[in-house]
Amino acid sequence: MVSPVVTGPDWIAVDWGTTRLRVWAMQGSEVLDNRSSDKGMGSLTPEGFEPALLELVADWLGDQPVPVIACGMVGARTGWVEAEYRPTPCTPLDPLRATRPLVADLRLQVHILPGLSQIDPPDVLRGEETQIAGFLARNPDFEGTLCLPGTHCKWVRIASGMVEGFHTFMTGEVYALLSRQSVLRLTVGNARPDMDSFLEASAQAATNADMAPAGLFPLRAAALLNGLTAEQGAGRLSGLLIGSELAAARPLWSDRRVVIIGAPELSALYAGALTQAGADAHQMDGGELVLAGLTAAASALTRTT
Repeated sequence: MVSPVVTGPDWIAVDWGTTRLRVWAMQGSEVLDNRSSDKGMGSLTPEGFEPALLELVADWLGDQPVPVIACGMVGARTGWVEAEYRPTPCTPLDPLRATRPLVADLRLQVHILPGLSQIDPPDVLRGEETQIAGFLARNPDFEGTLCLPGTHCKWVRIASGMVEGFHTFMTGEVYALLSRQSVLRLTVGNARPDMDSFLEASAQAATNADMAPAGLFPLRAAALLNGLTAEQGAGRLSGLLIGSELAAARPLWSDRRVVIIGAPELSALYAGALTQAGADAHQMDGGELVLAGLTAAASALTRTT
């Protein structure tokens, strides 16, 4: 049961991921209401996006069209409609290049923000550009690297308010595959990483990336022979993978300011490993930055219409 908004919104913010849909009723930068559902991109066909959105926002709509600013996997090739990728270097957002899907309910003026791309080495991101824009809206003078951990971790170089380039590491997905589908599932399972074990393993792998492949099966052997606990195994597995990522990403964080933006628990692992390796690293919860980025996009769109 959703509560009605007393005053209609000026615009609606939408963060549409693979598994979740989040919406905010907005007046300028003020949040009137917010809702969410489990109807993420991964569970929908293109024809299902508009009904899923209307389930959450229909009672926010009046007689006049309302701008809807959306980011995330809604613009993927398998989403509502594919939004373009803007080549770097560029600003994180350009709402004027948003994609407009066809809608049956003409009260919805949907704008799906573009992602970012890089030619050499080939790379793309979608959704993180809005978090980056939200961060820069609050920190316009930032020069350095943003680290956005997740299933796929993005390392983004920022200079003069521009995204210079970025690099994606599939560390989170590799961890999930190894802990759930390999022999290490018998050792790690769903255990939360032990921090001491994590830091020890990340320090080893950050200075010797070969430690990651060489150190995987010994986790199983240590559980059988030495009483390695699931938490210690999870810590060492995560440390080996993240430490190896730090070794490969060293040019992106060495002698540069680094801000880690993401879910607190995962970001804390990256912050611990980076600080231990000598980086100037700081942690920030990314929860509010998507909305800050969407607000910046809505403001820019309003100024040009």
